[in-house]
Amino acid sequence: MLYEMIGIVRPGRLSEVKEIAKTAGKIVLDQKGVVRGVTNWGTYLLPKPAKKLQTTHHTGHHFIMRFDASAKTQHILRRTMSLDPRLIRYSVVKMGEKFEHIKDVPGRAEFR
Repeated sequence: MLYEMIGIVRPGRLSEVKEIAKTAGKIVLDQKGVVRGVTNWGTYLLPKPAKKLQTTHHTGHHFIMRFDASAKTQHILRRTMSLDPRLIRYSVVKMGEKFEHIKDVPGRAEFR
């Protein structure tokens, strides 16, 4: 199944974004999944302020990772991402189940 993970990391260091994306990719690859691509969208204003660890964030560094994996892998990824204090928000969305639905989806997620 094809999934898309959207992550919002606290702004400041690009190295944190890379490290979180590497961790997520390693989890997918260790569970015999395939990473289709990672796209860095940069820092943007959040739709509403987000609180994480007693800090209010107004901006966040966005990235998207598209991957093919099992439901078990997606659950492991969710658990790991929820424990990372550098991640403000994340979301994992199933984009399709059958090959006919996902064959034309590219690895990069272009912004606008």
